[in-house]
Amino acid sequence: MAAKTSAGHLRQRVAFDERPPVSDGYGNSEGEFAEVFSCRAGFTYLRGGETVIAGRLEGRQPIVVRVRASSETRQITAGWRMRNLRDGAWAGSSGEEYWTGPLYAVRSIAPTEDRRWIDIMVESGVAA
Repeated sequence: MAAKTSAGHLRQRVAFDERPPVSDGYGNSEGEFAEVFSCRAGFTYLRGGETVIAGRLEGRQPIVVRVRASSETRQITAGWRMRNLRDGAWAGSSGEEYWTGPLYAVRSIAPTEDRRWIDIMVESGVAA
């Protein structure tokens, strides 16, 4: 993103989901993803690097997502996933709901130098 980010650059609305630890009785401790919060975000699609081009050939798209730094956004970790609320919706019956849009796996989180923003590297086309 540009060096000077303002609220006008946050054109997308995204939701962040966390997989809470829930025991299934067989020694596994991962449950289904649940939405933690949603916020405004700006997207920067990566292009040009060798690994980025190779990822596109495999159906992956890395994106840097910039959000405002807050108590909510500071709790995001690499095990979370992100959904763009403009590109999908929940569908199905109450017990069998699924997201119709793309899902993005959170890969890394880095605050900017002025600590007002957080840059989150996400990737579509991979398991979260």
